[in-house]
Amino acid sequence: MDDEAVTDEAHSRISPIPREARPFQGQRAGIVTRLIAAVLDSLVIGAILLGGYLGLVGLVFLIDPRSFQAPELGLVFSLAAAFGVAVVYLTVFWTLSGRTYGYLVMGLRVLGYGGRRLRFVGAFIRAVFVVVLPIGIVWIPFSRNNKSLQDLVLATRVVYDWEPRTAHQDGSEHDEGVEDVS
Repeated sequence: MDDEAVTDEAHSRISPIPREARPFQGQRAGIVTRLIAAVLDSLVIGAILLGGYLGLVGLVFLIDPRSFQAPELGLVFSLAAAFGVAVVYLTVFWTLSGRTYGYLVMGLRVLGYGGRRLRFVGAFIRAVFVVVLPIGIVWIPFSRNNKSLQDLVLATRVVYDWEPRTAHQDGSEHDEGVEDVS
């Protein structure tokens, strides 16, 4: 075997997961990790809303710069926009990869029934449930399996998953055959 083949083989067997985190890979996430992810996602949603508002302000200015006044959006419109952006954000990212930005940072992934990736309808229903009833996360400490109210009702789960790939399709919790050569 040449040196390049040996190097490629060694790199393919090195786990990207830190040694300390490996016991948690595939385990259900707790409330602290999920709350931190939710806060990060809230900041992303807030940034999207701010960008949308600034875009609206810029458009209004471009249309009539002489009599420009910043638009005053009512509370109902602002709440509806926040609800819509949050539901779309969560639905799209849970459908595509099973993780939002907050979940990515915290090493989490949401999985559907049987450990499969959520489909669009399931992700949408979960997103609406999470946005309408965010207090459902408080159920996690009382659940034996670290499940939020949304997880209980919709048969979903949030697990630690640091692997840079799509959600587990077969429901397996750990990768077999990954050997640490460091």
